[in-house]
Amino acid sequence: MPISPIGVIHSPYTDPADIHPLRSRFIKGSIEIFPEYAKGLKDIDGFSHIYVLWWFHLSKGRELLVSPLMRPCPKRGVFATRHPCRPNPLGLTVVRLLKRDKNILHIKGVDMTDGTPVLDIKPYTRRDRRSHIRLGWLDEVERRER
Repeated sequence: MPISPIGVIHSPYTDPADIHPLRSRFIKGSIEIFPEYAKGLKDIDGFSHIYVLWWFHLSKGRELLVSPLMRPCPKRGVFATRHPCRPNPLGLTVVRLLKRDKNILHIKGVDMTDGTPVLDIKPYTRRDRRSHIRLGWLDEVERRER
């Protein structure tokens, strides 16, 4: 199953430990799409948000039970978290697309480190929105924070 990066993230973060899940939504950065994929950006600037599929290249280990990063709590199944130590270290983030300069996408909502490999981008559309969602164990975390 060959997968190759289509680009790279440029971010103010150099250490994954500095990335805060709530504050990162305000952080700006960019995605540099490699020249051989730049043609695929045609019409992307009409979208306000995009999905970024990326590789946790700094992730160490592959765990099935992990402690969520945002607060100490009981270990959870890795598939019920966004923890980087995964069997396949894929990250998925929705970012705001601020503008496009040729093969550079300027974005807001960066939660990746500088140099992160980008595997794909896709437009975020109305069909992606869901209502009446359940957040599993995070529902209880949110109730306590109110």
